[in-house]
Amino acid sequence: MSLRPLLNTTLRCSLAFNTRLRSSAVKFCAKHVAPTITSRSLHTTRVARDRSFTNLLADDDPPPVQVSSISDAGIQLADGLVIPGPSIFLEGKVFLWDVPHPDLKSRKAEERWQGWTPERFEIFEVVAPRPEMLILGTGKTLVQPPPFLSKYLTGLGIQLEVLDTRNACSTYNILSEEGRRVAAALLPFKPYAWPKSSMSKK
Repeated sequence: MSLRPLLNTTLRCSLAFNTRLRSSAVKFCAKHVAPTITSRSLHTTRVARDRSFTNLLADDDPPPVQVSSISDAGIQLADGLVIPGPSIFLEGKVFLWDVPHPDLKSRKAEERWQGWTPERFEIFEVVAPRPEMLILGTGKTLVQPPPFLSKYLTGLGIQLEVLDTRNACSTYNILSEEGRRVAAALLPFKPYAWPKSSMSKK
């Protein structure tokens, strides 16, 4: 008796058994394994995370403080608060700024900005990250800044932009809305000295 037909029959049976086994394995994986894999991929995706919760933990920039209007009474914020005196807008906060009003009658810059020193801007040395630009609002009219200021800020890596306070507020609003790291140092239209009690609380 020839062995070839027997071998062919055995081979066909073996192939048929392997095909059924492979088909069963595929059906088993589709039924039991695939849902597990899909479930894991959904739970690990970053898109499905709650952004309101994530923002509480992330180092995102705080929302900018917006200026609504400015008048002789002071600088009015979008929430209705009126700031009557000099202030610095930085990192979503407003700081009382203890500086004298420039003497617009003086022709010499040293006399016009008497009492202004680098110490008045020390806040920009300690903040991190530092703003890329400082907008200086000089009051109702544009006044050239103190002679030392541009060089001092350049040493800190901060660009200086000098405008009258109305235009300074508008520029600050636009740049902060764009997400720029910008700060504003604003003088009111009228001279105002913060009470010492207010400054000590800060």
